[in-house]
Amino acid sequence: MSLFKARDWWSTILGEKEEFDQGCLCVADVDNSGSGQDKVIVGSYKGYLRIFNPHPVKPGDEVQPEDLLLEVQLREPILQVEVGKFVFGTEGLHLAVLHCRKLCVYAVSGTQGNVEHGNQYQIKLMYEHNLQRTACNMTYGPFGGVKGRDLICIQSMDGMLMLFEQESYAFGRFLPGFLLPGPLAYSSRTDSFITVSSCQQVESYKYQVLAFATDADERQDTEQQKLSSGKRLVVDWILNIGEQALDICVVSFNQGASSVFVLGERNFFCLKDNGQIRFMKKLDYSPSCFIPYCSVREGTINTLIANHSKILNIYQDVTLKWATQLPCIPISVKIANFQDLKGVIVTLSDDGHLQCSYLGTDPSLFQAPKVDSREINYEEMNAEMKELQKIIREATKTQDILPESEKQRDITVTAEVSADLDEESQAIDSEVKAGAVPSVTVKITIQSRVTAQKPSLAVCVQAPLAVTCDQFVFDDLEPDSSETVVLSVFLKENCSPPELEGICIVSYNTPTELNPEGIPRVSQCSFSLPLKLVCFPAQPSKAANHKLTIDTNKPPISFVTIFPDFVDPCEGDQANALGFQFLTGSKATLLASKTSQRYRIQSDQLEDLWLVTKELIHRLEEHFKKQNCKDFACTFSGSIPLQEYFELIDQHFELRLNAEKYQELLSERAVQFRAIERRLLTRFKDKTPAPLQHLDTLLEGTFREVIALADAAEENQANMFQAFAKLKSATHLVIMLISLWQKLSHDQVAILEATFLPLAEDTQELGWEETVDAAVSYLLRTCLSKSSKEQALTLSSQLSMPKDTSRLKKNITLFCDRLAKGGRLSLSTDSATQQAAVMPDLSEDAAEETKSHEL
Repeated sequence: MSLFKARDWWSTILGEKEEFDQGCLCVADVDNSGSGQDKVIVGSYKGYLRIFNPHPVKPGDEVQPEDLLLEVQLREPILQVEVGKFVFGTEGLHLAVLHCRKLCVYAVSGTQGNVEHGNQYQIKLMYEHNLQRTACNMTYGPFGGVKGRDLICIQSMDGMLMLFEQESYAFGRFLPGFLLPGPLAYSSRTDSFITVSSCQQVESYKYQVLAFATDADERQDTEQQKLSSGKRLVVDWILNIGEQALDICVVSFNQGASSVFVLGERNFFCLKDNGQIRFMKKLDYSPSCFIPYCSVREGTINTLIANHSKILNIYQDVTLKWATQLPCIPISVKIANFQDLKGVIVTLSDDGHLQCSYLGTDPSLFQAPKVDSREINYEEMNAEMKELQKIIREATKTQDILPESEKQRDITVTAEVSADLDEESQAIDSEVKAGAVPSVTVKITIQSRVTAQKPSLAVCVQAPLAVTCDQFVFDDLEPDSSETVVLSVFLKENCSPPELEGICIVSYNTPTELNPEGIPRVSQCSFSLPLKLVCFPAQPSKAANHKLTIDTNKPPISFVTIFPDFVDPCEGDQANALGFQFLTGSKATLLASKTSQRYRIQSDQLEDLWLVTKELIHRLEEHFKKQNCKDFACTFSGSIPLQEYFELIDQHFELRLNAEKYQELLSERAVQFRAIERRLLTRFKDKTPAPLQHLDTLLEGTFREVIALADAAEENQANMFQAFAKLKSATHLVIMLISLWQKLSHDQVAILEATFLPLAEDTQELGWEETVDAAVSYLLRTCLSKSSKEQALTLSSQLSMPKDTSRLKKNITLFCDRLAKGGRLSLSTDSATQQAAVMPDLSEDAAEETKSHEL
């Protein structure tokens, strides 16, 4: 907002719901009074023609009725009004009014009044022209160098310039390459018309060239007939400004030269007579209208430019000299002289706000009242300070984001998973090769305490799991109302899921007094899926490639007790072996020791151990929790299966390398395919047929290669998805074994999961290997560092796909070794410094052992 506002000298509102445009305002001594006082002529799209003679009014007073000299309604919309010497035989000023299909020229005259009502004004039609084409705008001037009179040029909507020599029609010419009409102006010094075409070019046409060019009324259709009659319309000069123009104005304040001003959408141009740029100004706002006027400094020109922020900027050439605030957005601005006051700014808005204003400031007469002095009561201030400090301490005790009153959720979401599988499977488009893919029903209930607008529910499960419907939209919920939905979860892809969990998210808006549309809020809950959704009981296997042993501090529990859904009750307490057959085809076996407090999990695939191990530990904890046993604990004393884990990493990384190769090959074949196509098209377009030289055979062969590569890339993408799912399952297993091995807390386990499981999905741009490598390197440099020298090392700020996995495997091995040497996970910098101080240094033997273990 401008610091200074335009001083209101006179203003009024024209009509009701009338519309005005750029050409609807004109300022001139239209009644030829000879006093030098301008009148304001305004035309509207409703056909009203008004002429005002403004007089200054006191602030707060209304416009006097005698200020409106004339108001008449013409039957057609008024596009533009201009004042000039339009009548033959007299040099008096007349009013030209442009309608859509008519041009009318009026004489405005006044009669001296004999009573207090004042003078009477009237208009008289001198002549009119009915137009054969729809008009857009017009300009006037002494075309061809005539003396003492003005001619009129009208531009039609289809690009025709129609010229009128006062009462008679002269000729019409079509502009070449016309698409849409632009602003039009006349330069008397060069006797040329200047406009801006749809090609965003300023174009100048000489009047003499227009006069001797082919008559537009006799324009033929064929090219041959065009060339046979008359001369072509040739442009005098062209300047490309690269944007559409809002207005053009030609000014000449001295006899030496004239300037062409063009107001663009983003720039303001000043051109010489020959089209060369004199100067230009880049605008940082959206302009609406402008007008140049004479400057008091010789050699410069002042310009008023109004914008859509209701600001009127005054420039001297390209220098901003003043900025003032207007009450509305002007679409036309003029400079007028009233009552010995020269340089009054007249502005008109599109809704009819007509204002005459001037620049300047008024002195501020406001004086601040004296403040009543009073003595300060320090005891009351100390008591108030203690009360405020008490409130602050109580508020900072809890770190809750929401206040106490909002702790109870406005909407509560609960998910209830059915204890049994669906009798009739609801699986849709499952790729699992098993005979029957089971599904389980999840019942989700939404309870609302308040009014909830636009509630929607999203149910998310990690692939390869899927749901029958994952999006629900409800009507607005009333207070103490509820909604219930039922869906089914099933295994869609042919691989075991790394997690058997899902999440429900409800988004809604709660309206308030200040915000009736509602404040966005979210409520969510998670749910666990049963193990039997992805596997079923099978015969235990005695031999397996991978084995894990979990130690406990309690006697082993019968599988009938903790796995009643997988053990036949008739076996009794003798069941110490349990087999799991996954839907993907692999098996896992769970064994309970009869003499020791141990459980063994074994399988031919490392990733298949994860879900069974997790389910075992979870069910053991739940069993002893029901018996109020608080000292139950599980431990792992074996070696972390890093070599088997590294094999899964290499498999996944190899598929990523293959995907990159397929992408490069596809790009090469696509370039080759397009090159062959271009050559074939060139041959086909040639008027003289030439042999194809086996280009069609080459095109067909390349097409087959592209299809084969696309199929191979798609198959590799599916294999990479399964490999990533296996890698995530193995990663979960490694994290669990490390936590049991080192007896990590929940916060430390969370750090492990954030380090090794940073991505929900794997992509070529950001893969699992480089992300985990950066996270492990950060932990080795901070909380697991053995010296301050390691902490000073800087890591690369960019993540890119590595050439191989040797660095990642080395860092993971070193990470486990540091944990074995007494390192502890923490994200605090203080604890990291302390940890580095007490971290035992790795001996050379340990380093060699680590290197050999990696190899």
